[in-house]
Amino acid sequence: MSEQTRPVAVVTGGTRGIGLAVARDLADTHHLVIGGRSADTVAEVVASLPSAEGLVADLADCSPGGSLETALDALVPRLPRADVLVHSAGILRTGTVADSPVQDWADSMTVNVVAVAAVTRALLPALRAAHGLVITVNSGSGLTATPASGAYCASKFALRAFSDSLRQEEREHGVRVTSLHPGRVDTDMQHELVAFEGADYDAGAYLDVASVVRAARLAIDAGPDASVDMVSVRPRGWRPATT
Repeated sequence: MSEQTRPVAVVTGGTRGIGLAVARDLADTHHLVIGGRSADTVAEVVASLPSAEGLVADLADCSPGGSLETALDALVPRLPRADVLVHSAGILRTGTVADSPVQDWADSMTVNVVAVAAVTRALLPALRAAHGLVITVNSGSGLTATPASGAYCASKFALRAFSDSLRQEEREHGVRVTSLHPGRVDTDMQHELVAFEGADYDAGAYLDVASVVRAARLAIDAGPDASVDMVSVRPRGWRPATT
């Protein structure tokens, strides 16, 4: 399959964790656009894939003429179609409302929501041309809020609202939108969260990233007549909190 005939998948946060796993899963069949903040890390991932290019941008800089806008301005003209757009980039800010600085809230909303909207808006013509699929990698925190993570939870609730609005707006253009809500996954971000909680890290208590990729594949592999609106995938032993 030549680069010209491959469907195109854009993956933000494509240098680690869920984003990297999704990119590797799609690599045999898709031309990949790997999004990341570090040019060196993006280049390393791109070099490891059969057909790929990079999108280097700081998602915290969504200002006019800033890092993200500049990167998108360079990408969009050479991307006539986008079959899959996976929003996997995100940041985790922990702390209570009393203790968290306002900047944590601003950063969380910028990276986890505003940047998602900016990338999606820029790629909408390409998504419409391909009748493509948008997957927003959300979280269990986008369904149930928890203490000491208000900024993160608020951004993930907002991301779910964004996904729901986009799905309804773009239905007539043939673009599908899936909100993917993994529970705790064995990734770098999970290590950060467990360290904040002061607990011992037990990888067996969390989802393997491959399980999240399979959940994403449910949406990717659905026929053109089907829209997988939301997928929630949890570690097997997970139980909802009770009061």
